[in-house]
Amino acid sequence: EVQLVESGGGLVQAGGSLRLSCAASGFTVDDDGIGWFRQAPGKEREGVSCISSDGYTYYADSVKGRFSISRDNAKNTLYLQMNTLKPEDTAVYYCATDQDGGSWCLDYRGMDYWGKGTLVTVSS
Repeated sequence: EVQLVESGGGLVQAGGSLRLSCAASGFTVDDDGIGWFRQAPGKEREGVSCISSDGYTYYADSVKGRFSISRDNAKNTLYLQMNTLKPEDTAVYYCATDQDGGSWCLDYRGMDYWGKGTLVTVSS
């Protein structure tokens, strides 16, 4: 059974940093497309960063240069290092994977399995 469990969210001041973790089970994080998504109140869910099944990394324009995605295959865990956080980064952050394949890893509509999310709040 595929499971994704996010952690690391919290309250941080603008300019601060957080590192999110996504512990995966039921599959290996280096086999399939996997990524981070977020949803702010009243807004559509959006892709933040992902690693494709062939190892390429992608970032939304809004986070380029500030966020960094990585994975630890030994721990089967995905990470998102978030630096220079801004109030507009406030959202619930989700980890998701495309097990069926064929979808661009930043397109939330193509993801098959989702974690429950972790809340990130950035105060101004």
